[in-house]
This record gives sequence, C-alpha cells and structure tokens, in this order.
Amino acid sequence: MPDKDRRWRWAVGSEIGSSHLKHGTRKQDAYVAKALPHGALLFAVADGAGSASLGGQGASLACRHLATCTGEWFAKRNDLPSADQVMGWLDDLRDLFTSLADRREELRREFASTLVALLHTPDAALAIQVGDSALVGRTEEGCWEAICWPENGQYASSTYFLTDDPEVRLRTAVLENSYDAFALLSDGLEDIALEQDTLRPFAGFFDPMLRPVDNAAGSGKLSALSLALSSYLQSEAVCQRTDDDKTLILVSGKQ
Repeated sequence: MPDKDRRWRWAVGSEIGSSHLKHGTRKQDAYVAKALPHGALLFAVADGAGSASLGGQGASLACRHLATCTGEWFAKRNDLPSADQVMGWLDDLRDLFTSLADRREELRREFASTLVALLHTPDAALAIQVGDSALVGRTEEGCWEAICWPENGQYASSTYFLTDDPEVRLRTAVLENSYDAFALLSDGLEDIALEQDTLRPFAGFFDPMLRPVDNAAGSGKLSALSLALSSYLQSEAVCQRTDDDKTLILVSGKQ
C-alpha cells in the first residue's frame, strides 16, 4: 500500500526507572512524537547518560532541537534532509550544549545523551542514530526487522553520545516505505524487547504491544493507549526486569 494512503497513529510511554527513584535522581529519557508539515512525521527517543550530571537535560534539549530543525525544514520543502544536513543540526546542538555548559562552569559532556529518530514522509523515511537506543520496523508481511540496533562503545556497558569528541558518531539510513509499523525504545527495554543472541527484535514482545495500536481508530497520538502503555512500563512485571528509565514509541500505519 502506498504510504500516502496510510493512517498513521501512535502510542507513547516514558517512565522513570526504579534506580532513579531509589537515588532521588530525575528521569534521563526524553522523547518527541509529532506530525510535521507536508505529511511528515517525527519520532525520537533520547537517553541521557547516567554518568552525566545534566544528561536528562541533554536528552530533552536533543528532542526539542530535532523537532525545531525538522519543523523548519518541512515548512519549506517536502524531501528528506541529507545525512550532512542532520550532522549540521547536531553540530548546532553541540554548540548549544557548549554554551550552556560554559554558563554553568561545566563541561559539555555533562549533557551527554544518545538519540534515535525516525523522520517519515509519504515517499520515504530516514533513520537517525547516535548510541544505544533502538529502532525496529515491521514489514507488510508481519516480520520485525532491526533498523537501528543499539551501538555499544569501545568498552563494556559504554556507548556513543551526542557530546563525544572530536565529532558525533552518527548513523543514518534512508528507508523505502516497506514497513507498516515501527517502534523506538531506549536501552532500558533492550533486554525485554530485543533478542541479543540473534540480533533481532523479539516478535513475542512487539506483536502484542502493537496490536491495540493496529486496531485503533483515528490518527495521530492515541491518548488512551498512551496512558495504558505508561501503566505497563510502570508495572512490576517490567520493573523486575529493568531498573532503568523506559521509553517506548509504538507507531502503526496498518490498514
């Protein structure tokens, strides 16, 4: 089915991890999910580094900055930005981090955050990744594929951040419109949603999670399902398996 004929809708949940509650620290995850001009859609998840004192602020700034840049882009045109254009946006974000850090007499790395995003248009889509959050897609045949697999750093339990020197380790990929659903998730859900041995999304997780979104009427954000998703992410069943922040965006264009 042509993507221009699809009715895209989504549910979003983002909840603080029990480890942050225990230590009295703020949630480090942030997200954005919104419609843009010319039928474009933006979905993004950012995860502030736990070792960075301002990581949560960095994640929030990253999402707001990407929303502003993509909104301005699609207000004037309807094609996808290039990888170089996205890198330019991230360079501007890094300059913002530096300016804010200087005012606080901090280092830029205190705003360290990862980022994964999907920029979707009726003609094509662009995947954007820095670090260890993930993006997966479901084909029209119902198979889940990893579009952005979590990228680990040079050392165990490390990854790449928007603040890294000398430059951002940015991964991008242009996607044909062969997917009828997507999911974006922060690393707090990796062990639940991703099969580490096969490097594939766990269909046993994503199929039931997407079913209510597939069956929902309307388009855009599904408020009731978003509340239900947030409740699930706070449930004991989830918190027993991860003490980190948990952010999940479920997107369906299934007819």
